[in-house]
Amino acid sequence: MATADSVCTEYNTVPATSADAENMQIPIQTSYLNGTQGTGYTMRRTVFLFDRREECLDSKEKALQFIGGETYQEFRNAVCKMFDIPYDDSFVITTTYRKEITETNFNENIQDGATLYVLKCVQQTLQSATKERIEFLPHYDTLVKSGMYEYYASEGQNPLPFAFAELIDNSLSATARNIGVRSIQIRLLFDETQGKPSIAVIDNGRGMTSKQLNNWAVYRLSKFTRTEGVAESDHSGYVRPPAVPRSLNSDISYFGVGGKQAVFFIGQCVRMISKPAEYQDVHELIISKEDFEKREKNKEAIYSGYIRNRKPGDSSHIANEDERFLHNLIMEEYDKESFTTVIVTVVQPEHIQYLKNYFQLWTRQLAHIYHYYIHGPKGNDMINETKYTGPFNNIDIQISMFEKGKLPKIVNLREVKDDMQTLYINSTAESFEFKTHVEGDGVVEGIIRYHPFLYDKETYPDDPSFPSRPSEDDEDDCIVVEKGARGKRPIFECFWNGRLIPYTTIEDFEWCSPPKKRGIVSVECYNRISGALFTNDKFQVSTNKLTFMDLELKLKDKNTLFTRFINGQEQRMKIDREFASWLKECHEKYDKQIKFCGFKGIVTRHELPAKRMQHPWCQYTAIEWDGKTYKAGQLVKTIKTQPIIYGSIVHFLLYGYHDGDVYATGGEVQIVVEPQSLYDEVKTILISKLDRTASPTAIKKYIDDEMARLPDRLSVTWPEGDELKFSESRPAGMPIGALKVEILNKKGETMQKLPATSHGGAKKLLVELKVICHSPGGDKEIVSHISQHGGKWPYWFKKMENIHKLGSYTLKLQAVLNESSADTYAGRKLPNLTYRFNVVEGKPDKFSVGVLDPPFRVGVPFNIPLDFQDEFGHPTFPTCEMKPTLEANGLELHYEGTVFKETSFIIKGVRAKGLINNCLGKNFNLKVILPDLKENSQILKFRLLPGPPHELRVKPDSAELKIENGTAISFQVEVLDESGNITTQPKLTVHCKFVGVSNLPIYTVDCSNTGTGVLTGPVIHVQNIKKDHTFKAKIEIPSCKDVPSVEKTIKLLPSNRVAKLQIFSLEGQKVIHISHQDEIVWDAGDAIHHLIFRMYDEADREITVNHTVAEKIKVNWTPKINRDHLVQGLLPNVTVPTSVKDVRYCQVSYQDDQVSLESAFTVKPHAGEPKLLKCTIKGSNTVQMGEEMDGEIDVAVTDQYGNQVESLKSSCVNLLKISGDDLDEEGLKVTWQAQTQTMCVKGIQFAPGTPGSRELNFVWQDCSESIKIQLISGPPSQFTLVDWPEEPISIVSGKHLTQPLIVQLCDQWGNPSSEPNVRVSLTKDSHLKIIPAAQQQKTDDKGRVSFGKFQITASRGEHKLQLKAIFNKNTLEGPAIKMNVIPDPEKPVALLVEYDKSACFPAGGFLTEFAVSVLAEDGSTMKNVSAARLTMKIWKGKTGGSTPPASAITLNCSKGKDIDKEGCFYFRDKVIPDRVGHYTIQLVYLIDKTTTLYSEQIIIDVEANEPVKLMPDTQPGTPAVSNVRSVASRTLLKNLCLKIMDEYNNPTATHANGKVIVRIKSSNEDSEIPQFVGNTSTVDFPIGKGLAEISNLVLAENSPGRDSTEYFLVFEPVLPPTAVKNPLPSYLLPFMFYNDFKKQQQMASLTKERDQLSQSVLAYRSLFETTNQLISEMKCQAQEAAMKEAHLKSELQKQDIDVTATSTVSQIDLLLKQKVSNRETVLKQPRRTCTLINYPKGNPDVLGKIGHLAQVEEEEAAKVVSWHLASDMDCVVTLTTEAARKIYDETQGRQQVLPLDSIFRKTLPDWNRPLPHLRNGKSHFRPLGNPVFVRDLLIFPDNVEHCQLVFGMLLGDTILLDSLDAANHYRKEVVKLAHCPTLLTRDGDRIRSNGKFGGLQNKAPPLDKLRGMVFGAPLPKAYHTLGLQIDLLQQYRSAVIKMSNVKQELDQQLEYLSSPEMNKKKEELDDQEKHLKLLEEKLGMTPRRTSESGFKSGSDASDNESPVPVKRMRRETAKKTYSTEEWVSAPLKKQPLEPTMMTRKRRSLNT
Repeated sequence: MATADSVCTEYNTVPATSADAENMQIPIQTSYLNGTQGTGYTMRRTVFLFDRREECLDSKEKALQFIGGETYQEFRNAVCKMFDIPYDDSFVITTTYRKEITETNFNENIQDGATLYVLKCVQQTLQSATKERIEFLPHYDTLVKSGMYEYYASEGQNPLPFAFAELIDNSLSATARNIGVRSIQIRLLFDETQGKPSIAVIDNGRGMTSKQLNNWAVYRLSKFTRTEGVAESDHSGYVRPPAVPRSLNSDISYFGVGGKQAVFFIGQCVRMISKPAEYQDVHELIISKEDFEKREKNKEAIYSGYIRNRKPGDSSHIANEDERFLHNLIMEEYDKESFTTVIVTVVQPEHIQYLKNYFQLWTRQLAHIYHYYIHGPKGNDMINETKYTGPFNNIDIQISMFEKGKLPKIVNLREVKDDMQTLYINSTAESFEFKTHVEGDGVVEGIIRYHPFLYDKETYPDDPSFPSRPSEDDEDDCIVVEKGARGKRPIFECFWNGRLIPYTTIEDFEWCSPPKKRGIVSVECYNRISGALFTNDKFQVSTNKLTFMDLELKLKDKNTLFTRFINGQEQRMKIDREFASWLKECHEKYDKQIKFCGFKGIVTRHELPAKRMQHPWCQYTAIEWDGKTYKAGQLVKTIKTQPIIYGSIVHFLLYGYHDGDVYATGGEVQIVVEPQSLYDEVKTILISKLDRTASPTAIKKYIDDEMARLPDRLSVTWPEGDELKFSESRPAGMPIGALKVEILNKKGETMQKLPATSHGGAKKLLVELKVICHSPGGDKEIVSHISQHGGKWPYWFKKMENIHKLGSYTLKLQAVLNESSADTYAGRKLPNLTYRFNVVEGKPDKFSVGVLDPPFRVGVPFNIPLDFQDEFGHPTFPTCEMKPTLEANGLELHYEGTVFKETSFIIKGVRAKGLINNCLGKNFNLKVILPDLKENSQILKFRLLPGPPHELRVKPDSAELKIENGTAISFQVEVLDESGNITTQPKLTVHCKFVGVSNLPIYTVDCSNTGTGVLTGPVIHVQNIKKDHTFKAKIEIPSCKDVPSVEKTIKLLPSNRVAKLQIFSLEGQKVIHISHQDEIVWDAGDAIHHLIFRMYDEADREITVNHTVAEKIKVNWTPKINRDHLVQGLLPNVTVPTSVKDVRYCQVSYQDDQVSLESAFTVKPHAGEPKLLKCTIKGSNTVQMGEEMDGEIDVAVTDQYGNQVESLKSSCVNLLKISGDDLDEEGLKVTWQAQTQTMCVKGIQFAPGTPGSRELNFVWQDCSESIKIQLISGPPSQFTLVDWPEEPISIVSGKHLTQPLIVQLCDQWGNPSSEPNVRVSLTKDSHLKIIPAAQQQKTDDKGRVSFGKFQITASRGEHKLQLKAIFNKNTLEGPAIKMNVIPDPEKPVALLVEYDKSACFPAGGFLTEFAVSVLAEDGSTMKNVSAARLTMKIWKGKTGGSTPPASAITLNCSKGKDIDKEGCFYFRDKVIPDRVGHYTIQLVYLIDKTTTLYSEQIIIDVEANEPVKLMPDTQPGTPAVSNVRSVASRTLLKNLCLKIMDEYNNPTATHANGKVIVRIKSSNEDSEIPQFVGNTSTVDFPIGKGLAEISNLVLAENSPGRDSTEYFLVFEPVLPPTAVKNPLPSYLLPFMFYNDFKKQQQMASLTKERDQLSQSVLAYRSLFETTNQLISEMKCQAQEAAMKEAHLKSELQKQDIDVTATSTVSQIDLLLKQKVSNRETVLKQPRRTCTLINYPKGNPDVLGKIGHLAQVEEEEAAKVVSWHLASDMDCVVTLTTEAARKIYDETQGRQQVLPLDSIFRKTLPDWNRPLPHLRNGKSHFRPLGNPVFVRDLLIFPDNVEHCQLVFGMLLGDTILLDSLDAANHYRKEVVKLAHCPTLLTRDGDRIRSNGKFGGLQNKAPPLDKLRGMVFGAPLPKAYHTLGLQIDLLQQYRSAVIKMSNVKQELDQQLEYLSSPEMNKKKEELDDQEKHLKLLEEKLGMTPRRTSESGFKSGSDASDNESPVPVKRMRRETAKKTYSTEEWVSAPLKKQPLEPTMMTRKRRSLNT
């Protein structure tokens, strides 16, 4: 055996801190016997121990690590050393389930991670709680979402009751072995005062050990798979229970699934509390969704946790206010031997509402599920009342619901009487029991019950929760035929081990289903049976016990045999015959039905809504029912209908095919409602609703009485005259009425109501008046009124004066019903009265002018129609005497006469003449007057136009005109009417024809619109005229033959202008004429010299060229012309093009104002002598190393200008020589291509070497050429890492790589390969996480792949990454990348708090110094920590949570000192609270806005300070005593408690013992001092534990003393020096002494008055002190307001706002209004906008079109970016694909859409990425053109995050520069570093990412060409500047108002202080002080204000429980403003403060 010392080197004890609890994989360095060291993971076991021998011992958990192979004794010695236990001490080490660790079971029970106890004995109670680690394996979604997955198919029901059933199953299994009551309670704790809603399921079962509780948490660990090897199980060694009736064996907790599914379906957190029998500890486990998500987020082990082991009733760990109810639940544990409690919290809100609203429903469902467990195998038979006397009467399932302010709802499932099984059992007349065996041990018991039909209803029970049949009291009186009793419900419900499986039912079996042919009983009998099947556990059910897996399949197997059970005996017989016989017997014995007689036939009932029920129906004439016969025609009465119906039977109806008399359960009867004249209605009702007790006589009498009182006619009178007569014609507007109407019956009696019937109350009658106008378009109702009878007055209608429309009318009076306004009742018309009359027109009263026929022209006659109307505007006939008069200013008017036509009057032939002066006409007012009418005149406005053409005027006036040949002539023409007005009309065209010369043009001018014009046309040109020529010009209007024409004489003179141009070429002395369009062939590159030209006039005379003429001559082959040469007739030389493909077109032109001449020729070049070689590469110019070039090279011979010489032959290839570096010349092949006249070179190949450019040299005769071929690397065959170190790099978990991971493809010679699109993948270890996830990437055009600076998350240690690629189906392996993950030195994980733990904390003192350091993940102290983020929280009391409460006081960090340790922050000189008690201190570090780091909570005890005084609990009054015999008169004090206190009135020196010496002294040097009883001068009282009880202090009888003298009781404390450092002052209590009893009584009352007056004086003084403090505070507020106003004024000055004009609020408002107006003006200024029609934003998932999502400020940038995104500007962006699809469907696919949820986001650019030329913060080159990312120019008004996503995808890293040159320079430099994105320029150019630029497709058009598809401009800066100014002005306005208000309040307060009321109070104070002084003088007392006012009782001081001084106490108190009434009452309630307390409060304020 090893010694204790040797063992100590083998074991390593580690205190388990909170960090250990969170992360159990902390490596521990340990030394061993063999001297090796390790990291604590391999071949090692760790156990955790709690020392619980005594309560005062260390309660922390400790970890013990050791290597296997040790003995129990070595282990025990290590435990002794760990807990400092003597080796010979007696103790035991046990598991958490109290199994003692011994030598024999040591290796078996000491497992890795086990939790052990160190106890005095095995049965010892735990002194404090412990935590035990557990693990359970599956993914947490299987728990959290299991309820969702398992219960979603709820068969149309809420599955919540079935979730409760899972928990009840567990409780039934747990209580199966109980001898007594098996109690199961479900408590719904919905009382918010006790915490958040929760549900508790409690049973008194056998409970669970910690291991069994661990098993419960493991998902799908069923009772069959649990073994001793896994963990201790509550089902270990499972034995199937014996067979019992109905399989009620309680063995229903089965699969290890249902309970966990149920709790996470109900809520999100479960707390399991269990105590097994014969064990002392309670085990508690919490599993919650929140914990799972937190562990997953923190990368912790998800399925691990803790079981808390504690003693019963210990709820100290419950600190959450939301779980206050747990205290009461845990208190119930004391009286329980064993139990299990399941508490579900964070209950789903919808579940809470369901449980509250449907409490009765779901409790009934649970009673149904467990019916046979509750009531026994026979069920709840309430009729026979035979209770089962078996083992099931002891099951007690109780459900309670507790709500705030309501009585608890408590239901015991045994008391539920309406669950379905109870209803089935108690409505059964007979039962049929059977049994079967399936596959050996499978047993099924069954029962079928018969529910008979009784007279008028089925007794088959309906489900109360889901009724399938209407109730008997259904108000519908025409119910369709009843369905079968059972309806669509199946026969059998299925029970498994006695428990209902709710979602499995069996419709029937073959032997109990209705026969296909008619059997011995009717089909209805088969619908009256119900049944139940009871199986044992040999049949599979789902894990949530909702469905059977294969029960029906097995039972309906043909080999399954059923046997019947009779009297408990199983009898083999044919089950189908037995069942049919039993069913027939039940039908005959128990059913009571109706007999249908007199079959008439089968009909179809079309009135039924359901087509399937319309046919077939059998008609019968009679029925026999309950001993009575009912026949057709018989009068009957109904019951249970609304209303009661009286009528006669038509026939009876029975659904189905029948023939002859039959029996049925019911049918329908058709009744004619009587009396028919009143109702005229046929009703069809159920036969069961016939009243079998009604007599025919009573029915007949009722029908006769109903016909009694019915309305018959109407009576009308006209009280006010204006009677309307039948068929009368009345003028329009003549009044009618008023009318008085009465309704009369046949007896002539007036009536207002219909007679009342049994069908309802009496219906009121109304009279309706209608006036109907008859017109050809149909009748129209113009008046409609309904009159009610008022009781005292009849039906009345007012006078009608609005009938003035012409036509035929009818006035109709109709009696109607009040409710429906129907004019018939029961098929009978109600009385009415009708008047017919006509309305005709009246006399003429006015007229109107009809429609005229414009236009109106001078001298052209027109008609004026007039229409006449009566006063209502009806057309009427005019009279013959009417003569109209016409008037118009400035016109001469007359007419021919008048004509009458019906109601029209026409003035015929009206003519008007006058001067207009405008061809468009002139407006005139024409007045028509008819003197005989009331309205006798009308003014007509009309426009008079000029008349028809009458004359043609032509200018110039001369008869002969001269013009030059080739010029045009002009005439001014005017067309006039007969009044001389210029007139117009359509097609008014003036022609000029020239007569005397042929082929001259005709001049025309259109005067249709203006009446005038210039008559001109083309030039007049006559060919080859040599002299003057004369001809005539005839001017006329062809369309106006009556207008005379005008003739003029024209004289034409010859012209001298240029008429011909010719070109010539001089060759020596020879002149060659170059004709127009000639072709000249010349050598390429040569020039044509000596070209001349000549010009001639019309007579072929040569024209001399002067400088004026030369200026008009142009040539097209040169821009510059020597004008002097042109004057000489010389043309510039023509340069021949150098390319044979270019043909030059040469043109010489002359152009002046009258003539344009030209002459042109074409110059065609041809090739010259051979001079050069031209090499052209066909195909790629690159050659892969080791391979031939794919393309070929064509070599051509050209002249000096590159024109190919086409005169060569094939032999020329022999002269071609080719050379080059590393060229393989042997493989070259040169061939001649005759078609193209070129030499073709193939087979070019280079030797392997360095990739780069290779030069090929070609030589042919004297011609040579060189070309460059790019030699590139060979096919890729390997990888290399770019700039990557070979050694493993160190990286912090969770951080990004310091440099990007770039992979380069290489060929076999190690040259970098530029093969693109090769897929490269990065594989990693499973425990290593890469963000973003490493996905397969393709190489770029350089053969590179950049995986970027991705983030690595992994455990500490070395990890590998492997690169792989696939090229041409070959796998390329890359080098392994090694990474060493190290702790993060910048991640704060803990706070290290250091302070003097032995320090004391006296009240009111200062806290000891607290030094705080922030520890990083690597354990080092962080240096870069801001002191502002560190705070100290302090609060009174202890809290169970890990974070401070909201009421905690925050203290900031103290300023640092030079001597402070780096990285440490100090809290110094923080004031300790001045009240004693427990306080909690916690240090807090704010990491960021959402993350906070908390230290361990530090509990301090604030102790009382040094004792400084002796004080009473309450201040006694001033005693007044005398020395008479009465003891009461001599008693100074009855009881007085004096305590030793510190300066803050905290009781202190509680350990001190001593005494108080009481003596009496006089206020002056008086020798006569009163004596105490016994004539002693002192009395001693003991001081015990810091307090002294003074009782019965009495003066001696006849004691000496001066009468009416004030004395003092002196209480002098005498304490040993060890109790107090300094002697305590004595406590003084004044009293008055008198020798006379009566005087003593008088003075006692004066003393009491004096005490009250003293309090009043103190209250007044407090009032004035508070007032002064309030004024002082208001002055501070005024000063602060002034400072705020001054600050804002300076800010306004910075914004260039004149503050001198803002002195008043009105001025500020005026300036504000101006600024707001300016801002609106700026807002309305035109700026660039996107004119695309945006998509409507009704759907929140639609963001809008891309053109509207962003704005760009720069004009040039907006243009080029909009053009770059032109194809996307109209695209609508949506958040979801569903919204995009909807838009797509709405626009029929025409609108392009972009859903954001379909974007692959991992490839989107980083918006914070620097420009490509910036690397690691440095610029690699100096860029030109101000490069900037395009995305940085975008401004997003809304949805910034979504917009960044959209434009990040569309733009990528696109960059904008100034110009194309800057862009090319930038790209050329960037490609040296990395891939270059697309470049745009402000000039509108684009360089694509592949380098391509140029062409129209890469050039942006002008902005106006974008058609509005351009990004809008943001609001200008002036808008935002004005917004800032407005904001400042608003703040300044508030500050000015506040300053004014504060000053006003201060002035009011000062005024109030000097008010008469306050002066009165001052006077009252003076009076009271004077009165007090008089009283004291009268009493003989010495005034001592300080001693009286300086006391404050300890109880008063204790009221202030603030843990730390409140800084703004005085200020907040002073802010209260008292009303006039409160000035006295409020301060009087305030108690005076002791001076020391006032000092203390000032000190707190200063702190």
